[in-house]
Amino acid sequence: MSIMHVPGSKSVTARALFLAAAARGTTVLRRPLVSDDTEGFAEGLVKLGYAVERGPEAWTIEGRPEGPPVGEAEVYCRDGATTARFLPALAAAGHGVFRFDASAQMRRRPLGPLTGALRDLGVDLTHEGAEGHHPVTVRANGIKGGRITLDAGLSSQFLTALLLVGPLTAEGLEITVTDLVSAPYVEITLAMMRGFGVEVRRSGETFFVPPQPYTAADYTIEPDASTASYPLAAAALTGNSVTIPGLGSGALQGDVRFAEVLGQMGAEVEMSHDAVTVTGTGSLSGVTVNMRDISDTVPTLAAIAPFADGPVRIEDVYNTRIKECDRLEACAENLRRLGVPVTTGRDWIEIHPARPHAAEIACHGDHRIAMSFSITGLRTPGITLDEPGCVKKTFPGFHEALAGLREEWDLR
Repeated sequence: MSIMHVPGSKSVTARALFLAAAARGTTVLRRPLVSDDTEGFAEGLVKLGYAVERGPEAWTIEGRPEGPPVGEAEVYCRDGATTARFLPALAAAGHGVFRFDASAQMRRRPLGPLTGALRDLGVDLTHEGAEGHHPVTVRANGIKGGRITLDAGLSSQFLTALLLVGPLTAEGLEITVTDLVSAPYVEITLAMMRGFGVEVRRSGETFFVPPQPYTAADYTIEPDASTASYPLAAAALTGNSVTIPGLGSGALQGDVRFAEVLGQMGAEVEMSHDAVTVTGTGSLSGVTVNMRDISDTVPTLAAIAPFADGPVRIEDVYNTRIKECDRLEACAENLRRLGVPVTTGRDWIEIHPARPHAAEIACHGDHRIAMSFSITGLRTPGITLDEPGCVKKTFPGFHEALAGLREEWDLR
């Protein structure tokens, strides 16, 4: 059995950075993810005036509930969706003029539901280009608080940004959600807010956030469950066994449920409170699965689907079309490049059994496409990536880690 240590969670690291900045006092974040996205978030906090010290095993942040220490800043959010969505909300709680921009890829992704909600709360902000997209300028004068209605059907990050900033408002927030995708990510947010001293009350689709200061914490980041899907899928695909320590039934992240999908396909799955092991049995069964709540693992399943003994149908995942790229279309395009029959609809993809052949994968600058189809390559010689470096977004050492598994499992 192989043991693979997966880098820290991107989602947890981003939330922890926000909470640390918003809490009075000194917060220590242990084992944070060090990647392009999280470095970009930390750099954004520094631009906003926060003191951030990054060591090899821990990051230390001096927090401030009143909002950014500076009165003016320009922040470049790179490709990071959490950076691009969370930091404007944090800035709105302060006082000053804060301009945010992002990469061309991130500029294409929606921001409107969040900025619309902030406007409803009285925040003065302007989209400088396309309405509802970056770049955006926030002329902050604190947030009074109050009642708002939010559509989080495109991304749960809009709701998370508002939940996180709620305790920094004068009167608290009452947020009623009309639609919600990736609900487990909201559960991560609520659990982490609890860890920093704030309890959110929920009644049906309404969240009540008190105007209560966060408390600084010593907080350890758990491994990234979305990233864990790659070695777990690799074991299921090749008939090997891998254990991911630090990630199990006690994990905050819903994407740990990807292991259950592999179990439905015939892999053996063992899960304790703080570890998960997947062992391949030599065959994979076709499956129909709703992945609305674990949609970041859709490309992982799509990449191993051709090797199943029947069709693999993934449903209710429209939000994957507005990630780093249109992931449904990118999966379909690359599967066709590999000679695999595939059909798609607005929010689904169906992949039929086939023996993939060698081809170059079009990554579209998307780390998850690159890592997923690298797993296909474990059983398909000749697969190459047009942008192998895009994995730096969440797992800079991915290719080396996968090569280590390949050698350990003697896959030639």
